[in-house]
Amino acid sequence: MLKKLYDKSKIWFAVLFIILYCTLFSLGDYFSTLVGIEKLFTFDVGLILTILLLMFLKRYGLFKEYGLCKSKSTLKSMIFYLPIIVMLSVNLWGGVTLNYSVLESVLYVLTMFLVGFLEEVIFRGLLFNAMKSSSVKWAVIVSSVTFGIGHIINLINGTGVDLLPNLLQVVYATTAGFMFVMIYLKSQSLIVCILSHGLFNALSVFSTSLLQDFTMQIITAIVLTIVTGAYAVYLAISLKREKGVE
Repeated sequence: MLKKLYDKSKIWFAVLFIILYCTLFSLGDYFSTLVGIEKLFTFDVGLILTILLLMFLKRYGLFKEYGLCKSKSTLKSMIFYLPIIVMLSVNLWGGVTLNYSVLESVLYVLTMFLVGFLEEVIFRGLLFNAMKSSSVKWAVIVSSVTFGIGHIINLINGTGVDLLPNLLQVVYATTAGFMFVMIYLKSQSLIVCILSHGLFNALSVFSTSLLQDFTMQIITAIVLTIVTGAYAVYLAISLKREKGVE
């Protein structure tokens, strides 16, 4: 059934996985909170979706097409991914602490790496590739914006984040989406995107209460927006010079 949908419309195939991802992860978070163990069911959902997607891509030989392969760009041409290192450091600015139990922390970290894989393959792999044959520019825009808008779901899930910081999260998620899609375009690989995305989310589990402060949330969002946005623009200009991509 999945193959029939994929052959008929790659865009709707991507949309199906976006809907499945958002819906099932929301339900996973809800039931995990209900039983009092964070990410207990969310991890299971993420693992099942990851296995399903990997099996599909492997069966039909689509790993390389969707970026599950070695990068084609040198570290130097990517300026050694330094902006990503800055991005990853943000969650450590105030130090580290154990915000959850050991079991919950492990589940949280594992879930966040699954999130990194799923979001990159779905938004940068499936959705972007489905659209780029018609227009690379619009594929970049749609992939970035839908990824950013998807973070509004945090308001629905009741993460405890205030309205303004959450809206700012949507903004920097959009610029991060732009950055990741430009990394993918330039390197033809999602590996760095998946690892850095998962690690960024995982490190948030150990952030101190300083990063939960309203002011710090605003500052963090602004820094992430500037760093990821600037790196995305740099990669876009670099790619245009190399290959003439508009």
